Amino acid sequence: MSDVGNGKGVKRPSSGGTPVSKKNDFGSSDESIDSDGSNDCSTLEDKEIDTNDIAEPLIKLPEEVCKRYTTDSSVLMIAGHVSWELTGKRETKTLIKTHPNLNVFHRFTDQKYRLVVSGCTSAHSVVVNEEGKAMTFGRNNCGQLGQDDIVTKDVPTEVAGLKEMTIIFASTGRNHTLFLTDSGVVYACGDNRNGQCGIGTIQIKQLTTPTKIRYRGPPIVKVACGGDFSMILDAEGGLHSFGLPENGQLGHNTDGKYLVTSNRLSYNFETSPKRIIAYIEKSKDGHVTTVDDVQITDVACGINHTVALDSKKRAFSWGFGGFGRLGHAEQKDELVPRLIKYFDSQSRGVRSIYCGASYSLAINDLGALFLFGQTKRTGEANMYPKPVQDLAGWNIRCVGTGNTSVVIAADDNLIVWGASPTYGELGLGDLTKSSTKPVEVPRMEGTKISLVSMGYSHTLLLCNDSSETAKEKLAKMPTFKP
Repeated sequence: MSDVGNGKGVKRPSSGGTPVSKKNDFGSSDESIDSDGSNDCSTLEDKEIDTNDIAEPLIKLPEEVCKRYTTDSSVLMIAGHVSWELTGKRETKTLIKTHPNLNVFHRFTDQKYRLVVSGCTSAHSVVVNEEGKAMTFGRNNCGQLGQDDIVTKDVPTEVAGLKEMTIIFASTGRNHTLFLTDSGVVYACGDNRNGQCGIGTIQIKQLTTPTKIRYRGPPIVKVACGGDFSMILDAEGGLHSFGLPENGQLGHNTDGKYLVTSNRLSYNFETSPKRIIAYIEKSKDGHVTTVDDVQITDVACGINHTVALDSKKRAFSWGFGGFGRLGHAEQKDELVPRLIKYFDSQSRGVRSIYCGASYSLAINDLGALFLFGQTKRTGEANMYPKPVQDLAGWNIRCVGTGNTSVVIAADDNLIVWGASPTYGELGLGDLTKSSTKPVEVPRMEGTKISLVSMGYSHTLLLCNDSSETAKEKLAKMPTFKP
C-alpha cells in the first residue's frame, strides 16, 4: 500500500471528458450550485438507454431497512428560496424571481408525506407520500425531477416512471437524483455528463426519466449524492462510487485527471458503480497503514467530499480537503478513505454523520455534535472536529445541512444557524434572517418535527400533527401556494 494516496497510475480513457477549469471555494463552481450556466443541460440531447438486462431482485429489503429513513405520515413545511431557476444565481433580465423568499415556515400542499430529501447543492427536492410514491419539485434543467421533461415544477409531482415502485430513500446532487426502492434497486435521472447517474456511459448526457443504474451485487440500502458524483451502499457494507473523480472524492486513489492537450485537462469518469477497496490510517509523519475489516454502515456527501461510518463506529473521510472539512487537521485532498483519528477511541465512537457544502457534522455516542470545516464565508475554519457547545445537552433527533446553513430538530425545538447571506431557509422571520450562532426558532416549538432536509437555500420539515397541540399550532401556520 505504499502508493496509496499518491494518485499515480491514471489512465487516459477511450472516450473524452470535459475541460478542467480552476475552482475555488465560495462564489465559484466549487461551492455554487451553478457557475455562469455551465451546469445547464437544457440544450443537451437525450438518448435512449436499455438497462433491463440487469435483473431486479424479487426479494424486498427487511422491514427495518425499509423504515430506517421514513417517518409517520406528516405535514410538509417549507422555508427559504423558492424561485428555483434563480437558486445559486444572480437575478438577470431573463432570470427573475418568481416567488418571494419564505422567511418563515409555510405549510406546503394538503398531502402528507413520509420522507423529504434535498441536498446542499440542490435546487430540487424529493418527497415520498403515504403510499411510498416518489414526488419531485424544483429546478429541472437536466431532467433531475424524472418527469420526462425539463420544465421546473413548483409543487410536488408524482414521478410516473416509478409509480409501480415503493421508494424508501432518495438523494439529490447539483443536477441529478438517485431513488432507492424497497427491493434495494437504484434508479437515476438528471445530468450524466460526469457519469454521476451510473448507467455505464457518458454519451447519454442527461436522463429525463428514472433509469436503473448499471450495477450487479448485493441489494443497495443507502444512496448519497455529491455535486457531480454518487455513492451507493450495499447490504454487506460495501461502498460503491461513480461520477466525477476530481479531488479524489470517489475514493479510488486517483483524481482522474489526464491531459487532452498541453494546456487542457479532462477527467477519467467512473460511469458505473465501482467498489471502494482501500481504507487507510495516516500518522502525523505521513506513514500510511491499511485499516482492515471495514463494513460501511452510513455515508454522506458534500459538494466534493465524502464522510462514511463503519460498523465499529469509526469515521472515514476523503475528497476535497479545503477548510478542514475532512477533519484531518490539514487541507490536503484525500484520494482514499482516511480514518478521522479524533473519533478513534472508545468514548468517541460516531453514530451519525452529515455533510454540507464545505463542512461536516458528526454526532458521537454521547449525543454531542461536532463540526469540522467552515459554514461561514469568512473567519477561521475548524481543521478538526470541534464540539458545538451551544447544543450541549440537547437531544438531537434530525439534522439538515445546506450550503452554509444548518437546521437541527432537538427535543421539541428547531435550532438553526447560518451566516449571511441567507435566503429565509432558517425560518427566523422577516427581521432576523441570519445567525452565526445556533438559535431557536420560537414559532416552531412544539410542532413535533420528525424529519429535516435542506437544499442549497431552502429547508423542508415534516411535522407530526397526531397530537391536538401540534395540529392546532400547524393549522395557524401560513400556507405556500405557488
